[in-house]
This record gives sequence, C-alpha cells and structure tokens, in this order.
Amino acid sequence: MRGLLALVLGLGISLAQAAPAVHEYMLDNGLKLIVKEDHRAPVMVSQVWYKVGSSYEHDGITGVSHVLEHMMFKGTKAHPAGEFSRIISENGGRENAFTSQDYTAYFQTMEKSRLKTSFELEADRMRNLTLPEEEFLKEVRVVMEERRMRTEDNPQSLTWEQFNATAYVSSPYRIPVIGWMDDLESMQIDDLRDWYRQWYAPNNATVVVAGDVNPDAVLELARRYFGPLKPSDIKPVKPRREIEQLGIKRLQVKAPAELPYLMMGYKAPVVLTADKSMEWEPYALEVLAGVLDGGSGARLASELVRGKSIAASASASYDAHDRLQSLFLLSGTPSRGHSARELETALREQLQKLKEEPVGKQELDRVKAQIRAQKVYEQDSIFYQAMQIGILETVGLGWREAGHYHRQIQAVTPEQVMAVAKKYLIDDHLTVAELVPQPIDPDHPPRRGGSGHVR
Repeated sequence: MRGLLALVLGLGISLAQAAPAVHEYMLDNGLKLIVKEDHRAPVMVSQVWYKVGSSYEHDGITGVSHVLEHMMFKGTKAHPAGEFSRIISENGGRENAFTSQDYTAYFQTMEKSRLKTSFELEADRMRNLTLPEEEFLKEVRVVMEERRMRTEDNPQSLTWEQFNATAYVSSPYRIPVIGWMDDLESMQIDDLRDWYRQWYAPNNATVVVAGDVNPDAVLELARRYFGPLKPSDIKPVKPRREIEQLGIKRLQVKAPAELPYLMMGYKAPVVLTADKSMEWEPYALEVLAGVLDGGSGARLASELVRGKSIAASASASYDAHDRLQSLFLLSGTPSRGHSARELETALREQLQKLKEEPVGKQELDRVKAQIRAQKVYEQDSIFYQAMQIGILETVGLGWREAGHYHRQIQAVTPEQVMAVAKKYLIDDHLTVAELVPQPIDPDHPPRRGGSGHVR
C-alpha cells in the first residue's frame, strides 16, 4: 500500500463494543478519508469538510466562506449550474451544505451504491468551480436577503450578533458567519476566487463516509476521484487569541420585539485551549451546563421557569469542542411582569449555589447519564455519526476525542464543577446583553426562529 497511510481503529473502552470500527486513510495529496460502517440500512452519507469558516476571515471579507458555500452549487465546466442538485435528486439522494465559525461542509445522503456519483461530483467541484460573476451577483443578493430575514428582522438573533461582537475583541469569533452587510455589499467575485483557491484543496479537506459501505471499496473510489487532485500550499492562519477581559461588559439592543431577552456569556477555555495540566476543566464545564439545563429536571427549568416562574424560558450552553476560546452562555426570556434584570439576578443566584454547594451524587449521575444518552442517541443517525467525526477532525481534535470525551465526563467530580464555576463564571469574564423591546410595526412584524446558515 505504497504512499498510503491506512489505520483501522476502534473507539476504545466500552463504546468500542457497541460501535463499529472507524477506518482512517490519508491519500498522497493530503486528503483524509474516514469511513464508519453502519449496516443497519442500505444507505450512506458522504460529507466533505473544509477547514475554513468565518473564524478564518478578516474585516472586509466577512461572510465570504458562506457566500462561497452558496456558489459551490453554481457549476463547473463538467457540470454547469444546477446539474449538481439535479443529478443527486435523480439518484434519489438529498444534499445540502452548512457553514460555521470553524468549518464548511457539504453532504449527500443516498442509497449505498450511489457513492460513486457523490464522489465524482464533490471531487469535480473541489478544484474546478467556474465561479461566474453573473451567478455571484445573484447569489450574494440571496445571502443579503437571508441576512435581513434571519438576523436583522429577528430580535433575538440581532441581540446574539451584537452580544457576540461585544464579547470578543481580538478573537475572530466576533465575526458573524453570514458576514456584515457592508462587507456583503462590497464583496467582489475575486474575493471568492481567492478564498476558493486558498482553502478548497484536498490537503485542507476531510471526507467522511458513514453507512452500509465497504471501507476498501470506499477507499478505491476516493483514490479514483479525489486522488488526482493537486494539493495547495495551505498557510496556517496566524494566532488571533482573545485578549484578556478586564471587567464586565454590558450592552442594550433596541429592536422591535414583543418581549425582552437576556444573554450572559463568560469567557471559558475549550479542550484545545485548556491548560494541559487542567484538561478536565472543559468537561467539568460541560457537566455544569448539564446541571443547569439538561431537560425539564434541570435547575433552570425546575427552579426559574416552573418554580419561581420568573422566566418564560431559560437555558445554559457550552461547547468544549470549539476551535478557539469560547463562551459559557446563559440566556432567557423573563416571564410577563418580570424584567431582564430580575432574570439576571435569578441566574446569578443559580451560579452562586454552584460555587457554594457541591452537586449531589444523584444529580451528578443523572446529568452524566443524560449527556451520555444524548451522544448514544445521536448514533442512531448515520448523518450525526459522520458529523461528529467531521467536526472533531476539522477543528483539530481528531475523531478519537469522542471516546476521550465520554471518559472525561464520567470522571468529573462535584468539586471540579465547583472549581470551574468559581474560576470562570465571574464578572471579569462576563458580557451581558439585554434586548429592549421597541414598538412593533404591524406591517413588518419581527421574525422568530433559528439563525443557522444552511443553504
């Protein structure tokens, strides 16, 4: 197997007994291929992950990763605009793409024998996109309308964007995935061509295939279609670490809305940025988030929504698997008759309890079981199996982190939960944003719902 590194590895510990093996390969041109077998149904999902997203961008071209994602469906010489989706549809498949802070990914879900079609199309557009200017001018207007609909007309999304841009100073996580409107309006087709040449190359991509497939056959197809592609000279982005925050930050966002909304974010390390001697901290923060917001039995729901009825909704979240230093988030909508400040006080009281009283064994066991169950249930979907691998690989952790994550979560102690609450959930690390509702124009009511950036 000359010029080819091939590893066949399992997930380790108890998960290895339940999960099929993961097969990892590296082609000569630097493309990584990961195959996970799941033979429960004759289907497969094929995903191509590029190590580029909004956190790779800089001022002036924000949103370029997302616009390029749209343009990836606008054709090559071999497959002109519209053909990609038509061919996938004719083969009974589903396809789409998504852009995040740390990656851009493309996927197809199809009957297992159609992997060849998926690979042929993805390999073609990895290096041969034509990027016609007339298509770009139409598509960037689509993205601007998407921005108006998902962010500017949605008061909670608008608050999130303003909050994020305030919380971070030097970290590229302050850049919205969809980009600032001024940058979208001044974006040129050459911005996309440069971005495409720089990042869309086999040595900056990971192909993940999960489903009813034979790893050897997948490897053969990958070598046939992706193997001839030439790699690029990928220059690593320079470090853009967040500067130290020196005190609490507060902002108000005034926008037409029915109800106020509160966001609180504390700077916190993630697995990739944590001190190696304190590598348990991100996992303790995951458990802490689960104590606060892990279903109807968690503290925010039981004590603030149902108990004191001070919140119509309240949530906590944290992702240990971001690429850069991140935020431990609290958010919520006060119930009628209560203010955002009252909700903030109630949320702070919950944090104070975690700093002063260790989490009981029964509660801790429930949270750990819940986190584990969530990950296990995700394995029911071949899409999420592939997505977990793709995220871990693309942010630089590697797919083996999935097994490490479970071991670390199980090892978290009540004292460690207290320790991270005292260390990181403090005012010097805090940003608070309050949505202040303004009168609503009945002819232009605010939008609700998600703010994702899926094509």
